[in-house]
Amino acid sequence: MQAFSFPVTDNHIHIDPAGGRGAEAVKDFRRAGGTHMMLVTKPSWSLGVHPVKGEDFREVFDMTLAVAEMCRENGVVAFPVLGVHPAEIGILTRRMPLEAAAAIMKDGLSLAGEYVAAGKAVAIKSGRPHYPVEEEVWEVSNDVLRHALEVAADTGCAVQIHSESGPCSDVVAMAERAGLPVERVVKHFAVPDTPLTPSLVAKHEAIPALIAEGRRFMMESDYMDDNSRPGAVVGPKSVPRFTRRMYESGVMSEDAAWRIHGETPSRVYGIDISLP
Repeated sequence: MQAFSFPVTDNHIHIDPAGGRGAEAVKDFRRAGGTHMMLVTKPSWSLGVHPVKGEDFREVFDMTLAVAEMCRENGVVAFPVLGVHPAEIGILTRRMPLEAAAAIMKDGLSLAGEYVAAGKAVAIKSGRPHYPVEEEVWEVSNDVLRHALEVAADTGCAVQIHSESGPCSDVVAMAERAGLPVERVVKHFAVPDTPLTPSLVAKHEAIPALIAEGRRFMMESDYMDDNSRPGAVVGPKSVPRFTRRMYESGVMSEDAAWRIHGETPSRVYGIDISLP
């Protein structure tokens, strides 16, 4: 397939050599025209890790770094995004009190910040439950998210947040209080009206209109690379294929492609996305 004259970046993708297709998914992404990916930590339990302290997330993070290296060996530039999935709160509280679970999650996020500070990762991941929970769990989850924003501000990195559907407008004030520029807070699985930096799944019906408006956003697959859920959320080829369709139809110009896949992620994450 003919290569693009611009990079193609999947802003939120998981690759799992043990529980998923691993290198084959990476090769599919590359063959379809993908060049860069923000490689996001999978939830600890999906990797067989069951934390009892924040330090236990080190195993999860080190697995992600190893996968990033495997991606590079297969021709794709992978930038690790390390963090603690907000659904960890529900898993951990099966084994411990709520406050203890929150403390472990905060410690895990602080550890992720250390990896970023050491140059091993480029951003952290946090959020709050995207499903109904008790008010107490919601408040504690927001406290964990506030800690993530503070870690990111102290480290000078971006945060991807996994949370409920909708604009999540209240996170703006949380980021401002933490001292983190709102532009560096990325809403994963976003809706267009979020005041955060939106990352839209590569089939979202609003993408053509946002391109026409010159809006800054990124694209993602949220591919889970889980053999028990093949293709969820959409497959590893989806971002490059959707980009090709938009580009060849004239909806997406080369300038727009560079803005979506190169300039915006470079600016948000403080990285260099360019073609060799």
